[in-house]
Amino acid sequence: MNAPYPFSAIVGQEDLKLALLLNAVSPEVGGVLVRGEKGTAKSTAVRALAKLLPPIRVVSGCPFSCDPEQPNPECPAGPHPPDAASEERPVRLVELPVGASTDRLTGTLDIEKALSEGEKAFEPGLLAAAHRGILYVDEVNLLSDHLVDLLLDVAAMGLNYVEREGVSVRHPSRFILVGTMNPEEGELRPQLLDRFGVTVEVTGSPDPAERVEVVRRRLHYEADPEDFAAKWSVADGETAGKVEGARGLLGSVRLPEDAMYGISALCAELGIDGLRGDIVTARTARTLAAWEGREEADFDDVKRAALLALSHRRRRGPFEQPGLDPEEIEAALAKD
Repeated sequence: MNAPYPFSAIVGQEDLKLALLLNAVSPEVGGVLVRGEKGTAKSTAVRALAKLLPPIRVVSGCPFSCDPEQPNPECPAGPHPPDAASEERPVRLVELPVGASTDRLTGTLDIEKALSEGEKAFEPGLLAAAHRGILYVDEVNLLSDHLVDLLLDVAAMGLNYVEREGVSVRHPSRFILVGTMNPEEGELRPQLLDRFGVTVEVTGSPDPAERVEVVRRRLHYEADPEDFAAKWSVADGETAGKVEGARGLLGSVRLPEDAMYGISALCAELGIDGLRGDIVTARTARTLAAWEGREEADFDDVKRAALLALSHRRRRGPFEQPGLDPEEIEAALAKD
């Protein structure tokens, strides 16, 4: 199996890389939806992200990736004894196919065995495999609405609940949710758009020199994936270290009162429905500060966070595309 394309080797697409890294630092940002035409490194960036995340420790053999430090007492594969063997493994990237069934996503219960033998025989699904990892949905706009609803509910609650004929199983399912889509193939409903933490728009570069560099690196990767990965291993290692450092700093990052007031005033001025936009913008601003090694978020962080968190949430007409200009944010904040 070829080495995955290194994250650091992706040319341009700075907004895409930043949105993914912010979710890697703080999954509470709420996931990222990447909108853009084909061939703009969307899938490449998502698959490369997993290698930047610190490995996790799990209970050996547990299909639900239970943390040995805080095992789930209701784990369908447990309960795990205090001295259960554990192991360290890389973070998983789990991909949800567009044609997946509900049972494939959530897992299935063997009702016959449950009723005849009194055992909850549960076959874990993709939501169990993605726990403490990344769940990637390519072409999320082509996924059936009921699957998208289910997926976003689990992402919000961090819990997967399966019930069949009065028999139920639940297990934690916390993951970084990443969806990619080509708007030319259809849009997501506004209610579903709102459930993604941040959104980025990606396009192909108009700069010939940048396009040539993309081709040069891709040809090198295809000719010798191991050599190409080795060339970028130091840069990827530095980025991985920065992610881990930002995670450690995040808990101590402050968001001043005037910045919080500015966020809410901005959301009100832009006509953002509900309070999810306010909360995600605040979380993203704090995460930006942590990413840059600062212990206090400022108004520049708020502006950058608003571009990521609010463009897909503002009220718009049925034929208008999602979007938000930096000038609109500046003008709205200037009124505060």
